[in-house]
Amino acid sequence: MTADGQRIYSVWTRPRPAREQLSRGQIVSEAVRLLDAEGIESLSMRRLGARLGAGATSLYRHVANKDELIELVVDEIYGELEVPDADDPAGWRDAVGHGAHSLRATALRHPWITSVLGRVGLAGLGPNLMRMSDRMLALLEAAGFAPAEADRAMSTVIAYVVGTATGEAGHLSLLARSGQDEQAWRESLRPVVERAMEDYPRLRQGHSARDGDPRAIREETFEYGLQRVLDGLSSRLER
Repeated sequence: MTADGQRIYSVWTRPRPAREQLSRGQIVSEAVRLLDAEGIESLSMRRLGARLGAGATSLYRHVANKDELIELVVDEIYGELEVPDADDPAGWRDAVGHGAHSLRATALRHPWITSVLGRVGLAGLGPNLMRMSDRMLALLEAAGFAPAEADRAMSTVIAYVVGTATGEAGHLSLLARSGQDEQAWRESLRPVVERAMEDYPRLRQGHSARDGDPRAIREETFEYGLQRVLDGLSSRLER
């Protein structure tokens, strides 16, 4: 509740029901399985209830609507992240990089998640997200950032990872629908892409430089951008 008595709607402000045959953990686990298998478009309270062998009414005792359910599943996925301890201040850059790679890998395992991050309400109150954020802030503060700047630095790293992973997740979802592997899909498009770039020599040169294993190229591209973000943060510390 706010100071004027208005309720803030979020699953994290909702009291948990007393003993129930259907638990919140069961609901979240099955929702994640549904999302991983069929994507965000498949998620509905009715569909989830059917998979659990329960009516939608049973779900509403735990979550008021689909938005609250999404808050829960997003926090569940954040529980998969690996962020090292802040044991070695000199190693902050590698540790933050490890956390960034873990976030990207998690987003690519669950490609639907990038499409819902803008609608997760009070996601910051989720226990897994809070734990991950606190560990990342500890790394940055140990490196020498003041608390306020550590928070901004963390937001910058996360914004880069989520922005990059959103494009990758969309690409991989398209591949999954096409039924082709990444290399075969790229080869099938090559003639079309080359014709489209005939009048653009710089684009042709850049495209030819990306020949090779598409997965390795995506990894290298992500790592390049991440290192440039970390370069910027390093320069702040040096000042």
